[in-house]
Amino acid sequence: MLFFAVLFITLALIFYTLGVFGEKLQKILKPWHLIAFWAGFVCDTTGTSLMSRLAVGQSAVNFHSVTGIAAILLMLIHAVWATVVLIRNNKDMMAGFHKFSLFVWLIWLIPYFSGMFAHMIR
Repeated sequence: MLFFAVLFITLALIFYTLGVFGEKLQKILKPWHLIAFWAGFVCDTTGTSLMSRLAVGQSAVNFHSVTGIAAILLMLIHAVWATVVLIRNNKDMMAGFHKFSLFVWLIWLIPYFSGMFAHMIR
């Protein structure tokens, strides 16, 4: 199960990074960015679910779990907002969205790396 958990978390990183930086480089939100955001969210949620099954018996409240939950919630908000922005095609909303994308991606990296480092030192 660990293999699949790591696989899905890594796919989340790939999809989310492609979506965020694709949007940033193209300076406009496109449908494929939205697909990448939702794919990243689904992969992260799947990987996190698998990881939580492996963490049975460990403390449920720690830095990694709190930042992980915050990151998943931000990813969900981000994907929903991307959907709304793309449907409305509003330039003002689009400008604010670009900044939020990078912020969410950076926040998402915190639990990604904290989980990786925590398991490397065991």
